[in-house]
Amino acid sequence: MKYMLLIHSGAIDANGGAAECSVEDWMAYDKSVRDAGIYVSGESLADLVTATTVRVGADGERNVTDGPFAETREVLGGFYVIDVPDLDAALEWAARCPGARGSGSVVVRPVADFGA
Repeated sequence: MKYMLLIHSGAIDANGGAAECSVEDWMAYDKSVRDAGIYVSGESLADLVTATTVRVGADGERNVTDGPFAETREVLGGFYVIDVPDLDAALEWAARCPGARGSGSVVVRPVADFGA
C-alpha cells in the first residue's frame, strides 16, 4: 500500500532547512528508503518565499497572494511516497525520518486508490 509522508519542520535554520537535522541525515535516510525498495517518489520543496497561494471565493473570483500564510508555525518541507505492506511499516519509516525530530513532524496518509 502506498503512503505519503508529509514532512513538516517547526524550526528553520538560516538557509531555510530543518534546524534539527543535517544534509547528511537526509542523504542517509533517502538512501535507506531507496535501498529498502519502498521509494515511489519524493521531493524537497523550494524556499518558502517562492510559494504562492490561490483562493477562489464563493463568487468565483480568484485571489492570489504571495506566500503560504497558513495559520500554522510549521512549514511543509517536502514529502516521500513509499510503498509498504501496512500502516505499521509506514509509521516505522516516518519515525526514522530526520524531519520527525525535535520540533518537526511527519504526517502519514494513505494514498487513495480509486481503481481498487
